[in-house]
Amino acid sequence: MFAEMRAFQMLYSRVHSLNLISTKYPQIHKLYRTFHSTNHRFFNDSSTADVSTIYDPMTGSLVTKRAPKSKHTEVESNKDPYKLSSSDYADALKDDRSYGSVVKANHGSGSGFGANKKKSKSKSTWVCSDCGYTDGQWWGYCRECKNAGTMKEFTETDNGGKTSGFQVSEKLVRSWLPKGSGEALPMRLTDVNRGINHLNWRFPLPGLFGHEVSRVLGGGLVPGSLILIGGDPGVGKSTLMLQIAAIIAEGREIGKPAPVLYVSGEESVEQIGNRADRMEINTEELFLYSSTDIEDILGKAQALSPRALIIDSIQTVQLMGVTGSAGGIYQVKECTAALLRFAKKTDIPVFLIGHVTKSGDIAGPRVLEHIVDAVLYMEGEQYSSHRLLRAFKNRFGSTDELGVFEMSPCGLKAVTNPSEIFLSEEHSDSEFLAGLAIAVIMDGSRTFVIEIQALCAAGNSLSRQVNGVQAGRADMIISVLMKQAGLKLQSNAIFLNVVSGATLTETAGDLAVAAAICSSFLEFPIPNNVAFIGEIGLGGELRMVPKMEKRVSTVAKLGYKKCVVPKLAEKSLEGLDFGEIEILACKNLKEVINTVFVADG
Repeated sequence: MFAEMRAFQMLYSRVHSLNLISTKYPQIHKLYRTFHSTNHRFFNDSSTADVSTIYDPMTGSLVTKRAPKSKHTEVESNKDPYKLSSSDYADALKDDRSYGSVVKANHGSGSGFGANKKKSKSKSTWVCSDCGYTDGQWWGYCRECKNAGTMKEFTETDNGGKTSGFQVSEKLVRSWLPKGSGEALPMRLTDVNRGINHLNWRFPLPGLFGHEVSRVLGGGLVPGSLILIGGDPGVGKSTLMLQIAAIIAEGREIGKPAPVLYVSGEESVEQIGNRADRMEINTEELFLYSSTDIEDILGKAQALSPRALIIDSIQTVQLMGVTGSAGGIYQVKECTAALLRFAKKTDIPVFLIGHVTKSGDIAGPRVLEHIVDAVLYMEGEQYSSHRLLRAFKNRFGSTDELGVFEMSPCGLKAVTNPSEIFLSEEHSDSEFLAGLAIAVIMDGSRTFVIEIQALCAAGNSLSRQVNGVQAGRADMIISVLMKQAGLKLQSNAIFLNVVSGATLTETAGDLAVAAAICSSFLEFPIPNNVAFIGEIGLGGELRMVPKMEKRVSTVAKLGYKKCVVPKLAEKSLEGLDFGEIEILACKNLKEVINTVFVADG
């Protein structure tokens, strides 16, 4: 076989030397091309081969070169075949016979067919969807919060010089600032605070509605702050922000109207206008704009110079030079970074509305919550008109504050007495209303008075239903009542409920739960002017709870006449003026039963 191939090659070479291969013997030319494309490596790799012939598709002719029997030296093997002269053309093709290599040998490494194209560089990062931790590789779990399955991969591509969120905001801010402002330098702390009146540093939001919002923000709106508003769909986030925009635009605290820019990426200007008409908002300086381009939005804000900027919502806006679509990790991060720098450089507060997932978190990784200054969540039950606004992060105030609102056809209204949400209608001391007790709980710095209901039904000891109270806590209180107070609850079905769907999460309501069970079991209604504050221990003793003075003061202002508290709280409450309310200090549950469930006269 080898001898036949060698003979065929020698015949072809002699015929080719006479330039007759393409004219007189086209069949041999075609046969050799097919033969050589399959067996050219055999000729070159053979240790006995001394001649190499290949077909050059660029010139349409064959190239024959006698090759040495020995292997290439180290110097020859390091040569770049794409940088050889035309005389060494065939030697280059011996190492690389691809069509692209022939083009490179003729045209060098420049542009053309087969030339090297500069590929865009990509960088992959892994971001935790729970805590926002970023890592360069996947570990299977988050190394920060130790949760498994939360690391998600994001690929960022070098887009050839396109702008980022930082560059966009920097360009716009530089054009905004006065010329000659110079480069920022480190400042002493005393120089930073010099000349600043901290009483007037924040600008307040007037009115009952504005006062509730200011309470959650820590006392007012801080210039240059970036605030994120989250909540379930339909809870009233857009309504809340439209009312805040109207209050700021009215400018009561500065004595003149001030422009406010409300930008929506989900609704048209006409839709926002219809909502404003329904809410009876007719502020002249409130400007509406519909856009999803951050660069365009900041450009309009620069021309308007507003007192506040509102973005509804952050998941709908995007930067043209950033990888991904609107709502993606890089889009959200770069857009928020651009708005953050805009707010800090211009002292214009920026509000962002964020969507919430089914799990209750803001859509996308929580890196967004690490960038902003404050995170406010709006909560509300599906079948309730009341809304709660609480702070989960606040760099300028406490996160213990809580705002209470009521949704009406004209928008949100502040609730002056939050305890009325959790109390039923006034009732008399009737035997049919046995099993009602009043508890005083705290949510942040706000005090709430809630009503707890209990029902003891004899004859079915296996049934027990609890709503609004932790099941384990309820079982413990029932067991303590049977063991320490001597109540025979073994043969009774017990039902517990907290009025208005509230949830009892702190231990200050233990005493009220026990009192409601005793009232229903003994069929002795509790007077409607008695409140209960205290934690129950396993020995039946009453324990102290935090902020006892504030709790007692709240029930006193609501008109309650008696308040049952632990014996240990008697000293801390001694000497304080709570009006006409009577403090009943008890050591344990037996003493509570003997004090409260006693017939008058």
